[in-house]
Amino acid sequence: MRQYNYKELTARNLPHYHPPDATLFLTFRLAGTVPKPVMRQYASEKQWLKNETERIKRLKSDDDSLQIQHHEARLLEFHRNWFRRFEEILHKAETGPTWLKNDAVAKVVADALHYRDGRVFQLDSYCIMSNHVHAVFAPFLSAAELREGRSFRGISFLSENPPLDAIMKSLKGYTAWEANRVLGRKGTFWEKESYDHAVRDNAEFHRIMNYVLNNPVKAGLVSDWRQWKWSYRRPK
Repeated sequence: MRQYNYKELTARNLPHYHPPDATLFLTFRLAGTVPKPVMRQYASEKQWLKNETERIKRLKSDDDSLQIQHHEARLLEFHRNWFRRFEEILHKAETGPTWLKNDAVAKVVADALHYRDGRVFQLDSYCIMSNHVHAVFAPFLSAAELREGRSFRGISFLSENPPLDAIMKSLKGYTAWEANRVLGRKGTFWEKESYDHAVRDNAEFHRIMNYVLNNPVKAGLVSDWRQWKWSYRRPK
């Protein structure tokens, strides 16, 4: 079985971008659905965010003060604000393709999510809109299964379950190929970058689930999320 290498980790934070045993909220969208000027602004501010995050990490290694916690809260709010901006643009659907309106294309995505349920993650919910997809799932990565190893980068951690980036690469790669075949086209289908957020507690889990399922209600497409063909919630 393939061994996945979780690189650049420390014993204090295993792993930072994909906490073991976490439930994740994912949003991925079709390529070209956000105007280029907005994307340029996002890229510029994201670079600032990256630099600021690295600075805070260096500070926090020696200091866990309220000031550092305040900076981290600022960075989290920055991330959330950009998510809201992208969501507003996506719901208006004024820029880029809306290929997911095609039932055959939406089915490709839904089938791919269900196929991976029980194989690489537990699927809690999803909603497929005209130009983007929301999903909530828990990858089969646990802290107990991580084994310490060594690589040319130093200490790393190994697992037989794929990390989030491998899951999304597989999911987006397969669905892009199949969707393009259905549409009779070639070229980029998904935007490379996806939004991901680790759910912190049960209250946030329920808020996110409601948000995902009520996307078509908010868009005025249905009066109840159960009426939307491309929504799913794991049976209780």
